[in-house]
Amino acid sequence: MDAIRQALHDEMESDGSVFLLGEDIGEYGGAFKVTRGLYDRFGPKRVVDTPLSEVAIAGACIGAAMAGMRPVAELMFSDFLTIAMDQIVNNAAKMYYLHDGRLRMSMVVRTPCGAGTATGPHHSQSLESLFIHIPGLKVALPSTPNDAYWLLRQSIRSDSPVLFFEPRMLYRSRGLVDTTASELPFGKAAVRRVGSDVTLVAMGAMVPRALEAGRVLGDEGIGVEIIDLRTLVPMDIDEVLHSLEKTQRLVVVEEGCKTGGIGAEIAARVAEEALDLLDAPIKRVAAPDTPVPACAHLEQAFIPGLDRIVGAVKQIA
Repeated sequence: MDAIRQALHDEMESDGSVFLLGEDIGEYGGAFKVTRGLYDRFGPKRVVDTPLSEVAIAGACIGAAMAGMRPVAELMFSDFLTIAMDQIVNNAAKMYYLHDGRLRMSMVVRTPCGAGTATGPHHSQSLESLFIHIPGLKVALPSTPNDAYWLLRQSIRSDSPVLFFEPRMLYRSRGLVDTTASELPFGKAAVRRVGSDVTLVAMGAMVPRALEAGRVLGDEGIGVEIIDLRTLVPMDIDEVLHSLEKTQRLVVVEEGCKTGGIGAEIAARVAEEALDLLDAPIKRVAAPDTPVPACAHLEQAFIPGLDRIVGAVKQIA
């Protein structure tokens, strides 16, 4: 949370065209307190409380971006992106193309995603895979504070619309943020653990679970190479292929439902481009194709856990 807030602060300080809008983001500081303190620093003209309408928020972003501003919207839950689908998919994603590149569409929609807090099927979904299908949208899904800071700053500077998914279960995770370092390359995956037996691709809240699985498997003599995608559009499939040249085995873990998910896209691209590298079937670890349960212990069974990740790796190792 602090890294995201700092990224917003630093971009607003350096660029007067950046402003924030969303429900209760002003004096209240946002539903998860991510924007706390920014209203006091920048005032109501740059930290704008909106009506309870995701369609209006997204539409205001589009109009502001067309006028040369760089709006950053907050939607309380990623589930509510579906309410603004027409504005995001049919307008924001297509403006640059429709105007032959003459119209900048610099807007970011920040939104928390994922389960883990027993808030039920309307406030816990992981819908990222819906948007990787839409040309014209960029999609970011950081897993560390440092990545959240730099990827958000780059998203705000982008001339294309960006959906910036923030895993709720990582809001209170800790890590160093180097605000003086060179920027992270947007669209470049990170190798979080080096191994030679199995490539494990993860993203968002699944990265810490993948790292835990890597430690458990390492103690049993299985070397797992863990790749954190960081952005889904653009997707760094080259890093995955580079790892597969060494391991010849692939497991993809995601928090979203399995059918039509990110894992399916990665598996298809690997099959198209490098089927000859594989010595075993690709394994996908994902949520079941059901709504997210509200009951806490059922929700924990729904989210891909350590045992499922370890089991998938062992099946092909």
